[in-house]
Amino acid sequence: EVTPEVTPEVTPEVTPEVKRLVKHLEGSMLRRDLQIAMALKDDEHFRKAYLIPALDAGIIEMTEPDKPKSSKQRYRLTPLGQKLRSQPP
Repeated sequence: EVTPEVTPEVTPEVTPEVKRLVKHLEGSMLRRDLQIAMALKDDEHFRKAYLIPALDAGIIEMTEPDKPKSSKQRYRLTPLGQKLRSQPP
């Protein structure tokens, strides 16, 4: 008996936090500017609840992927993020 393989869902689960980040991200932005635009003060919470899930889901990307801790690091929407932004809420 052959069991069919279950394929993972292509569209990642998008949290309300990630949706909010997508709404505020304009062009390429520094982390600090993005946090200010979203009125979020806690760096650690922003990283864990917004930035990492959005990066892991492929919704945003780093402009300096080889230097993740660079002071010049900016974030921008990927094509998937732009598609998500254009969808109705």
